Amino acid sequence: MKRFRYKLITLAMVLSLTATFSCSEYLNAPLENQILADDTDYSQSQNMVLLLNGSYAKFYDFEWETYPLISVRGDDVNPAGDQQVLFDTDEYNYGRSFWIYNSTWLNFYSDIMYWNGAIEEIRKYQEAGASASNAEQYIAEIKVMKGYNMLQLARLWNDILIPLSSDPNDLYEVELTPFNDVMQYISDQMDEAIPNLPNIRPNQRTDITGGVTRYTALAVKALANLEMGNYQATAEATGTIIGSGEFMLEQDYYQLFKIPGKLNSENLLEFQYSDYGAESGTSEKFPWQVYGPQAVGWQPAVPESAGGWGFWEPTEKYIKFMLDRNDRKRLATTVLFTPDGISDIEADPDYADLPNWVTNVTPDGDTFGNAPRYKFLSGKHYLPTTQLTPGRFNYGENKNMIAIRYAEILLVHAEALVSGASSSVMSADEAVNAVRSRANLGTLSGVTLDDVLDEKFAEFGMEWGVRFFDLVRHGQTDDLSYEGRSYQEGDRFLPYPLDQVDILPQLQEASNQ
Repeated sequence: MKRFRYKLITLAMVLSLTATFSCSEYLNAPLENQILADDTDYSQSQNMVLLLNGSYAKFYDFEWETYPLISVRGDDVNPAGDQQVLFDTDEYNYGRSFWIYNSTWLNFYSDIMYWNGAIEEIRKYQEAGASASNAEQYIAEIKVMKGYNMLQLARLWNDILIPLSSDPNDLYEVELTPFNDVMQYISDQMDEAIPNLPNIRPNQRTDITGGVTRYTALAVKALANLEMGNYQATAEATGTIIGSGEFMLEQDYYQLFKIPGKLNSENLLEFQYSDYGAESGTSEKFPWQVYGPQAVGWQPAVPESAGGWGFWEPTEKYIKFMLDRNDRKRLATTVLFTPDGISDIEADPDYADLPNWVTNVTPDGDTFGNAPRYKFLSGKHYLPTTQLTPGRFNYGENKNMIAIRYAEILLVHAEALVSGASSSVMSADEAVNAVRSRANLGTLSGVTLDDVLDEKFAEFGMEWGVRFFDLVRHGQTDDLSYEGRSYQEGDRFLPYPLDQVDILPQLQEASNQ
């Protein structure tokens, strides 16, 4: 959790206008923060890039609770562990006082306010004579980061605040922006950013490897328009990405989510982390321990390799769905089995004879034994211990977190087309079959919305709440009532955090309606 957890006003303590930016290694290495002196010399134009570096560092500074809250409500995943807040949320029992809601809200808004400050400072460098083209590119990159955060905020809370400055006090004066207007704002911001961004894949950038490019902005624009039901704009944005010919599906689906998949040509947005290839010292890492196995039953191929908290569990519903499709390649990557989990599946007469590739030992020799908290774990959040840097033992250390993949662009393109859009770039059949081919599945013809949603279910299990957002967007919420859950109209969005309602009158008014 970030240090500014409880009251939004505490942001003032950490947002004293671009107080943290610095250089670092660019090649596959995250960007670190340092404090600038108050008497910044804006004539030193070479320092303007430090604001961009710090903005990326802020973007990658993920707190552990944020991703689970975004992702927990789909029928692909169950919470595990000891966080009752996540169990309640997964069952659509929401509470304004849940600490994870407030913390996630602050995690996102602190980033947005920080980026507003970075943009303000970049403008000062520009006014003092720094390169206008560099300034516009840096601002465009930051706009994409902001757009991505706002997309997640609105998906969670519906109508949200859009702060336009770095001063937290300005939030008191900002009106709530309706959901569709937020999405339109994001789309417009991406349109402003696109002309100023590099026209290459993120992994082709040589200044900030893996950084935001024009295609990242197009992807965020497509997702925002998808949420609005603006399918033609979605098809056009995804069509531009597809038509560029720059991206490709990684054929080794298993390794895509491992060290060999870092900065892959499938990835349009990727949170980057590194241990710098050293056995000790600085290591920037995503909180992978949330998804790791408990010590009991954990037998890593590399002795001393640590496990984790056991907070994340694929559902039996997802597993059976994949077995029914004979979707071996993706299931074997997405789900880590325990002996108890295998036994539970086999207890169903329809699955009594599981294929021999369903095992609790991974291809890299890590063994997942029985544990009190879970029957299964997420393979997309797993790094083989044989891929850890020698001398490093933290679960998943040095692994990146992929946020937007080309597979999603293809399937979102298909989703837009079966929902009424047109495209001369690729048909819905072609887009779906490209993804199915990678999974070693047969081709489909005349694909429907149900076919597309099924393919997205299979492809994005455990990833970013894609399944939940797909179902609620298309009103196909019956699938969210499973294993005792009962999804009701009105369960799509979370209530505003009580701590924020107490201090922001706009939220209080909206909560009382």
